[in-house]
Amino acid sequence: MLKQTKFLGSALALSLMMAASGVSADAGKLGTSLTPIGGEKAGNGGAIPAWDGGLTKAPAGHKLGMKHANPFADEKPKFVITSANYMDYAANLTDGQKALFKKYPDTYKMPVYQTHRTAAYPQEIYDATKKNATDVKLVEGGNGLVNYAVGVPFPVPTAGIEVIWNHIVRYRGGSVARVVGQATPQKNGDFSVVKFKDEFTFRNKLKDVKAGEDENVLFYFKQDVLSPARLAGNVLLVHETIDQVKEPRKAWVYNAGQRRVRRAPQVAYDGPGTASDGLRTSDNFDMYNGSPDRYDWKLVGKQELYVPYNSYDLNSGDLKYKDIVKAGHINQDHTRYELHRVWKVEATLKSGKRHIYAKRTFYIDEDTWQATEVDHYDGRGQLWRVAEAHNIMFYDTLVPWYAVETLYDLNSGRYLVLGLDNEETGSYDFGFERRKKDYTPSALRRAGRR
Repeated sequence: MLKQTKFLGSALALSLMMAASGVSADAGKLGTSLTPIGGEKAGNGGAIPAWDGGLTKAPAGHKLGMKHANPFADEKPKFVITSANYMDYAANLTDGQKALFKKYPDTYKMPVYQTHRTAAYPQEIYDATKKNATDVKLVEGGNGLVNYAVGVPFPVPTAGIEVIWNHIVRYRGGSVARVVGQATPQKNGDFSVVKFKDEFTFRNKLKDVKAGEDENVLFYFKQDVLSPARLAGNVLLVHETIDQVKEPRKAWVYNAGQRRVRRAPQVAYDGPGTASDGLRTSDNFDMYNGSPDRYDWKLVGKQELYVPYNSYDLNSGDLKYKDIVKAGHINQDHTRYELHRVWKVEATLKSGKRHIYAKRTFYIDEDTWQATEVDHYDGRGQLWRVAEAHNIMFYDTLVPWYAVETLYDLNSGRYLVLGLDNEETGSYDFGFERRKKDYTPSALRRAGRR
């Protein structure tokens, strides 16, 4: 049985040292004792290996645009955590994971495999990140970034809000388009899939953006509902600003039934997520997005956790949606968990601010800065919702991201799963070019249909 200490003393000591000396003093460690984006390069002397550059080569026979074959398909679980033995591994589990074992004692399990540190990024991201380590600063109040363009803004973080910014602005290919499904099963497992075609382009990847134009915009996002018929043709457009206190997120919705475009200020914070049956908020998308201004952010330190990682089976074209979507939770037979180091950040709602989540606990992967586990608490301080992101590495385009995101509601016994594309043709499309005119309200009207 593998046991680990709950928090890493060396990481906490490093954090304290950085707070005293400033981030720039540690910039030189990037690419040496730290990975080029700030993870610890060394292993832990046990289950976690050293980072050796990540997974940068596709398996034989893979071509761009194909589903991503599992490079570890021959591996078997080292052990399986169940409701019968999960307390033996409690030091490496989140409170949310423990709650899922209690909620679903007969079906929820975590198959644990050998750890592979597959994360890798293009060299331009590594170069930008090294520059960011000495150049990027937070605006007053922490609600935006100064001198930021691309890469990880705070590869050697000294505060919780810096870790969260690393997640919010992380590299996802510059531009990406995908067709994915979202399901919100009933307690008995019955479900239907809402299918989206969405795309976003980061500002620095727009073909015609001018210097000084939309400088506070991070990316442009468009989401077209393809099915079911009652929702088909509705389109959402977002201009995602960086400092949303200075300039709130701009959002518009095209309603196919009314054939008109209107502003959508509710697409933010705890506004309802699109077609989510009340099971997620707008800022639950991508595990967390938007302005961090409603919370106080505390950097707790690093922890070794069993988290969903290299989850290629959930991305497989050999599976149907019904093979994944089950009552209570997704089919855990198709999941893969590994031991990885994560940053733990606690977000507490500020006095006078409003949000349905009074507290959130984030666990951010050190090798990608992706939020991987998030526990959500209600106003009474009770654990309410548990989010798990099943990470994969798009090895042909050097983009770490998610196979699917899940959000489990412990009170209702229902959940949401987003990112299903098993029954879709091909994979995500990265790196295409768009113009600013493609992300205007008039373009939104043209994209709408019935």
